[in-house]
Amino acid sequence: MLCLLGGMSMTAQKQFELKSPDGKVATSIQAGETLTYDIQVDGQQVMAPSAISMKLSTGKTWGENAKVKKARRSEINAQIASPFTRQTSMQDHCNVLTLDFSGNYSVEFRAYDDGICYRFVSKEKKPFQVISEGVEYQFTNDPTCVVPYVPHFNANNAPEVQFKNSFENYYETASLSKLDGKRYSFLPLVVNAAKGVKLCITESHLENYPGLYLIADGKRFRGINAPYPNEVKQGGHNNLQMLVQTRFDYIAKVEAPRTFPWRIAMVGRQDIDLAQNNLSYILGAPSRVEDISWIRPGKVAWDWWNYWNISGVDFKAGINNETYKYYIDFASKKGIEYVILDEGWAVNKKADLMQVIPQIDLKELVAYAKQKNVGLILWAGYWAFDRDMENVCRHYSEMGIKGFKVDFMDRDDQVMTEFYYRAAEMCAKYKMLIDFHGAFKPAGLNRTYPNAINFEGVAGLEQMKWADKDCDQVLYDTQIPFIRQAAGPMDYTQGAMLHACKGRFVANYYEPMSQGTRCHQLGLYMILESPLSMLCDNPSNYLNLGGPCTDFIAQVPTVWDETRFLLGEMGEYVVTARRKGNTWYVGGITNWTSRDVTVPTDFLGEGNWKMESFIDGVNAHRRADDYAFKTGQTAKAGTSMKIHMAPGGGFALKFTK
Repeated sequence: MLCLLGGMSMTAQKQFELKSPDGKVATSIQAGETLTYDIQVDGQQVMAPSAISMKLSTGKTWGENAKVKKARRSEINAQIASPFTRQTSMQDHCNVLTLDFSGNYSVEFRAYDDGICYRFVSKEKKPFQVISEGVEYQFTNDPTCVVPYVPHFNANNAPEVQFKNSFENYYETASLSKLDGKRYSFLPLVVNAAKGVKLCITESHLENYPGLYLIADGKRFRGINAPYPNEVKQGGHNNLQMLVQTRFDYIAKVEAPRTFPWRIAMVGRQDIDLAQNNLSYILGAPSRVEDISWIRPGKVAWDWWNYWNISGVDFKAGINNETYKYYIDFASKKGIEYVILDEGWAVNKKADLMQVIPQIDLKELVAYAKQKNVGLILWAGYWAFDRDMENVCRHYSEMGIKGFKVDFMDRDDQVMTEFYYRAAEMCAKYKMLIDFHGAFKPAGLNRTYPNAINFEGVAGLEQMKWADKDCDQVLYDTQIPFIRQAAGPMDYTQGAMLHACKGRFVANYYEPMSQGTRCHQLGLYMILESPLSMLCDNPSNYLNLGGPCTDFIAQVPTVWDETRFLLGEMGEYVVTARRKGNTWYVGGITNWTSRDVTVPTDFLGEGNWKMESFIDGVNAHRRADDYAFKTGQTAKAGTSMKIHMAPGGGFALKFTK
């Protein structure tokens, strides 16, 4: 410990060093008039000293005039179970420094081989409010950043308007100084912090505390949180939301001693280091669900994206029992675990999930699906679910419904983040899955409640129903594995059977298409992580147009024993290998640049492996549904395969021992 006395300072500066287990990632923490930390990677400072603080309603400001009472060091080295994720377990290995300060608080710092993180810890026994939290990410250079701004920003609106958003937007890439200093960015985001080092900034264990936004401010990002709601009014989409009318002048209520969310800076020397970072999950609170044997991940035959547009039947398609029986039959035939009844099954604009439209007989559908070994999941608007949560969960659990897709929260203030944990807990009580839409990133909730099986918070394929013709979904696809997915799984909803080459995309709400090739869509099932993974297109298209592609995506797993990110560059391409049992699946996608990639097979075990392959066809550059399917090939570990991807293309491989 080194003690420094500033010339004009009234508070002695104390400096502490904390290094990762491998010694290559470090932080220098200074406590005095301010509390700061930096980030060093391989001996170079990649983030300058950045101040952290927390202003309280009691008049205290933690982190100012910070007097260290005690410094405690420890090491964590444990394997934690990670069911329903990219791997069966994860290593939690870090060095820990906890600083106890005068004023009834601590700050815990952790140094991992792939990141630096910290959190405030309150020891106050009396209730108080958090007026604001000071969060900084300070840089000496002008780094290039990749950020998702809040959507629908208008410079003439009050800043508070930005706190209502669905956390779905494409990425802007610009130097820090060129970012919009009035527009909030939500997390995660990426900073090219120094030569050869990227930081992915996010948070975890976001429980009963508002989410963090970042604003560009000179050579730094500074944090801001949504203030606590005061007046709320029912409204929004089909009267299913609670819209904040006014807010208090504080961001959080604190009733008892507690920890606050982890502030995480993931470190990547290569882009694929960010893609395989597990800190968001590791730093979530341990599971509160003792028995997880009933949690069943899988795929879902989904209705809303394809607008119930089935064909070749003798009844009128739509939101009715006949249509859903057709979806159930398709799911049963292909071994798909679930069918979802998306918006429309409950009476519109009533915000009452006990009122079912006359065209739907849920008991009949549940019984029919059970005979076919298919589970049903119900869509629910946020307020309709929250206002009658236990009654709804009890009623539909007893009926045989397997879970809910809850939508249109569109906020992450303290009231809403508390709702997420309460909703997941209630669903777990009744052994139901929950899939959050209109939602922020997982932020560790999927560790605490493994039945919180999936999250949106991504500008997924649904955007293709209304996107501008200049929208670049293919570029976005090659960015999200390194950014949004670093925070956990996402309900992107891939699987389109209609496709468009570059320049030929047209938005169509009723018969939507994807951008890029058929094999790009197949590759996404290995690239993206969705324990509850949708088949977005309609059964008629899968049966009439899909061929072997339909069988492949119907049987591909959604959770994995092992994952390896083989190749990739953010915004360019990515290749991922995933293992389930003795079978390996490999997916690759590219942006609008055609490219040849050499795929290693070192991950395969000994012996010969049978291989199936879906590769972009020779004419996929002009007809996006062109592909070559081959089976009967063999492969061995240690060899490599050269694969060509068309513009917007991809590939999918399956290796069976």
